[in-house]
Amino acid sequence: MFLRNRLLSLNLTSFSSPPSPPTKSLSFLFSFNKTIAYSTRKRPHPKPKVSASRAAKQPLSDGARFAKTVLFVPPGVDLEEVTDEMILPGSNIVLGPYAGHSQIKEVEFVKSSGRAKDCPKDDRPEFAILGRSNVGKSSLINALVRKKEVALTSKKPGKTQLINHFLVNKSWYIVDLPGYGFARAPDAARTDWSSFTKGYFLNRETLVAALLLIDASVPPQRIDLDCANWLGRNNIPMTFVFTKCDKMKASKGKRPDENIRDFQELIRENYRQHPPWIMTSSVTGLGRDELLLHMSQLRNYWDQ
Repeated sequence: MFLRNRLLSLNLTSFSSPPSPPTKSLSFLFSFNKTIAYSTRKRPHPKPKVSASRAAKQPLSDGARFAKTVLFVPPGVDLEEVTDEMILPGSNIVLGPYAGHSQIKEVEFVKSSGRAKDCPKDDRPEFAILGRSNVGKSSLINALVRKKEVALTSKKPGKTQLINHFLVNKSWYIVDLPGYGFARAPDAARTDWSSFTKGYFLNRETLVAALLLIDASVPPQRIDLDCANWLGRNNIPMTFVFTKCDKMKASKGKRPDENIRDFQELIRENYRQHPPWIMTSSVTGLGRDELLLHMSQLRNYWDQ
């Protein structure tokens, strides 16, 4: 009961008002109405055979069924054993046995690539960060690594035009992808973004997960929902990272938690299991440590 009550405010309130008018979508994004299953990615290995006795499914309790539907339960955690204390604050993410060292001690810029095939070819795991232009992508990267100018911020959206790799602790990458949906960008530039970014996601075997940034200070945007559905349809694991959660309610708008709740209601229409999500603020540091812990458990599981 405590587990259910903890998430009621952000997960189970019905969506009663329509989102803002749709933003013009990129050419490769589209609406997707079929139900999408969420999966956690692992380094490619031959699949072990599972005995019939192990494969037999046991009926779930009400609490476990609720956890499976609303929470992100990582590998190694029994649904029946999830407790309130295991959930990272400001998220639906359960912390599991693969969570480990999450501190960032050093970060260095490696290269910018204009094509997916030009990206680093080593075997290090990586997290791709993407979102609408002006969603706060560079600010979040700088907050994660606690350096002000690792990813340059700009008052002009759409400045990042390449795939940028940053090596963290000499062991894994943060990948800064170009922002999408900037209305002033020429059609040719938007087409180029679509082409090489799609190629990156479909061919990058070292990708652990995409961190899809969603601006919590505004109502749900069609272009964000389309991007999430495209990633889901192509089996790209993702985490919704809600940014700007420190912003106060506008005079006629909604609070960030209300916008997050509305976005989740729309996402649940397409997903049998809700992808992981977390609230952040690059201004206050909200969610920084929790997001890094989540990334550590995904990274360590991928590397098994």
